[in-house]
Amino acid sequence: MSSSPRSWRRAGTALRGWRSRQWTVAGLGALTTAALVGVPTAVVPSPLFGRSVPVQWWNYPALAVTSFLAGIVLSTYVRRTSPSPGPVAADSTRLGAVGGVLSFFAVGCPVCNKLVLLFLGTSGALSYWAPLQPLAALLSAGLLAEAALRRLSSQTVCPAAASV
Repeated sequence: MSSSPRSWRRAGTALRGWRSRQWTVAGLGALTTAALVGVPTAVVPSPLFGRSVPVQWWNYPALAVTSFLAGIVLSTYVRRTSPSPGPVAADSTRLGAVGGVLSFFAVGCPVCNKLVLLFLGTSGALSYWAPLQPLAALLSAGLLAEAALRRLSSQTVCPAAASV
């Protein structure tokens, strides 16, 4: 994990250097993530999808945190006017992708997900998966936060220092 104080400072410096273009992409990315995760899981009410199990109170903050962090991660892919100062680790891309997919399973209806039903059945989904969903939401947020931290902190790394 890159949660050293130096990484946090670099990430903060990168965020302070963002222009309106990056913030716009972050906002649009957050809204898109909220729709892509929230509508099919019926956390965001829609006539297209329904749930057999009611939405839990923690689904809303989990969706909000996921959307916010996904927006930040997506915005780090926006090309800056100057060349990127340093290399970005490929594992940060995987962390973000895994975190996003995991959030879908975390906030979704435990018995509406065909994969969960296939592996656990209805009683298993309610008995085993439903109690684990809040932990999956925390893990998802942690993965997205780590991906954001890695990508942001790499934006301020000096390219000469990275090549040594």
